[in-house]
Amino acid sequence: MGNLLYLVHRLPFPPNKGDKVRSYHLLKHLAARHRVFLGTFVDDPDDDGHIDTVRKLCPDLHVARLRPFTAKLRSLSGLLTHEALGLRYYRNAGLHDWVKHTLADNQIDATVIFSSVMAQYMEPRAGSANPPMLVDFVDVDSAKWTAYAANHRWPMSWLYQREGERLLAYERGVAARSLRSFFVTENEADLFRKMGPECADRVEAMSNGVDPDYFSPAPGRPSPFRADPSGATEIPVVFTGAMDYWPNIDAVSWFVSDMLPKLLLLWPQLRFYIVGRSPAAAVQALASDIVTVTGTVPDVRPYLQHAAVVVAPLRVARGIQNKVLEAMAMGRPVVTSDACAGAIDAPVGEALIAATTGDDFVREIDALLKAPVRASAMGMSGRNCVVNNYSWAAHLAGIDSYLDGGLPGPRATLEKA
Repeated sequence: MGNLLYLVHRLPFPPNKGDKVRSYHLLKHLAARHRVFLGTFVDDPDDDGHIDTVRKLCPDLHVARLRPFTAKLRSLSGLLTHEALGLRYYRNAGLHDWVKHTLADNQIDATVIFSSVMAQYMEPRAGSANPPMLVDFVDVDSAKWTAYAANHRWPMSWLYQREGERLLAYERGVAARSLRSFFVTENEADLFRKMGPECADRVEAMSNGVDPDYFSPAPGRPSPFRADPSGATEIPVVFTGAMDYWPNIDAVSWFVSDMLPKLLLLWPQLRFYIVGRSPAAAVQALASDIVTVTGTVPDVRPYLQHAAVVVAPLRVARGIQNKVLEAMAMGRPVVTSDACAGAIDAPVGEALIAATTGDDFVREIDALLKAPVRASAMGMSGRNCVVNNYSWAAHLAGIDSYLDGGLPGPRATLEKA
């Protein structure tokens, strides 16, 4: 057992959105074998009630408060420098001081960084030694911002392009002084190797997972769906995710504008459910007799289990999507974009379906609704794939070799690491 400093950009509980699912399971994995000193942010008042749950996993916990509006204003000061705006967004003097004292007062054997912006708290300090650093980048975030630029008009296109360029320079610098850098898929790892070739030999994939016992269909679980006024049972098509996240906003907006009208001509009882926390104004505006925007729900599993089809039409997607793995684990047929399907080790057409255009999605959803036996078989194949290939323990074990006997020694400098 060693002492680990774990820095995460968002409180890793509850695991109710993609990054928090991964950071929480990584925390549990690390805490099972090491003493974890956790530094993190709370950016949602609803998370305050979960701080004590996280504290039980850590001998020391520092939670910095982050107000998104104030943080956005602060980040804009980065326009006067060459910094990525995300670094200013997550800059906090209190957390900086806590990290400094934690390193000074404890024999920290290694630092695990979740999200590259948190590496700013482990910048090399003149005359001081830092423990070796392992970084879970998850995705190539710089590529995400560059993709945003292609989907927005000026001035946001310029701002996103700038952020992509500045963040890539920072990501490369972080990876250069890290013992190991992890990405959620081999495709993401390969992308970063090409963008930062000087770090290629210290980059590897560490996949996401799913708890198949929790995400499991249960015979007695009631349906959240309703019959329409005529008494006919509706046909629920479901999308899940954090609905203040732009790629999710874009996905449901595209589905409602381009695919839903065509599907309604074929299936008048079809209803679209957008299930997820913090729906942005653009998402709330989609609500109608045909589209339900649930906001936060106590349990997403009933919506997945009783969905006729689960969709994930993400046009800007990086890495493995937890929403897709969870729907597969629940035994439901999933139609998703090519990029999302390609990130998952599963036979396309058997365990899930890939689509490119809006018409592709319409055709594939229509075919599944016409063939319920095939849809059920696909759901079972998807669940078997998740159970066999996507356990958290198996994937997160990839970091252990660098913590159990793989470290160059306590208090090694970052330059040597």
